[in-house]
Amino acid sequence: MKNFFNEFKTFIARGNVMDLAVGVIIGAAFQSIVNSLVNDIVMPIITLLTGGIHFEDWFISLNGSHYDTLAEAQAAGASTLNYGVFLTALINFIIMAFVIFCIVKAMNKLADLTRKNKEAEDVAAEPSTEEKLLTEIRDLLKEK
Repeated sequence: MKNFFNEFKTFIARGNVMDLAVGVIIGAAFQSIVNSLVNDIVMPIITLLTGGIHFEDWFISLNGSHYDTLAEAQAAGASTLNYGVFLTALINFIIMAFVIFCIVKAMNKLADLTRKNKEAEDVAAEPSTEEKLLTEIRDLLKEK
């Protein structure tokens, strides 16, 4: 049992586990921003463009009764298929995926730029063929 806890402690102490934890926390915080973007900005614009249709009120009542809103159906205790809520979640996902794609693309571009700068520094630090030959000649002349 003691060995188990030592292994667990070693696992938790790894840097990549901490990085993952930070990523999850930031991702959760970022999700609330995306939810607000979708619910408070995107969906009202879509509602305006569709003539006042609210996605949240797109549902199918499984008991056969008609309800004007999802809130009415839920208050009546009806089982519902909430495909409008699903569409909102799908829009959230697409926006989140697009933002993450843009961030990864920018980070890859930055990494490529850093790598190219490093390669350029390595090439600049390495003496040219002429310098190498002159150094060899100088060293040969010193030996004589």
